[in-house]
Amino acid sequence: MPATLDEAIEQSHSALAAILAGDPSVYQRLFADRENVTLGNPFGPFASGSAKVMSTLANAATRYRAGGDVSFELVAKYVSDTLAVVVEFERGRAKVGGADEIANIAARTTSVFEIVAGEWRLVHRHTDPITTPRESSSVIAR
Repeated sequence: MPATLDEAIEQSHSALAAILAGDPSVYQRLFADRENVTLGNPFGPFASGSAKVMSTLANAATRYRAGGDVSFELVAKYVSDTLAVVVEFERGRAKVGGADEIANIAARTTSVFEIVAGEWRLVHRHTDPITTPRESSSVIAR
């Protein structure tokens, strides 16, 4: 597991390439194994707790195949001795759903890493497809 924050961030980048190829295991290994981890992805509500996060990652991976070609744009990084927040734009390519064509994928992502048992581990990740300004009429108030 990652001993440094940079290694954890690099592993999360490798995890995106893997999930776009249909493999959730890299993300699953990077998340801390505890009940207060959370995951928000574009396919449903927030998942909370290790078991739910693992199943949500597995479900997300079933939506992608033949993916890769990932890139990342760092927006912000906040780091303390034991906690780090990384805000990025992520881009990649994959076949999505039943499509035969490779699609471009772009997302904004916030990842929260914490030192757990001496290793930097993911404790929260939120990803959504909003990467450009939206019209005010497309925003839904809840």
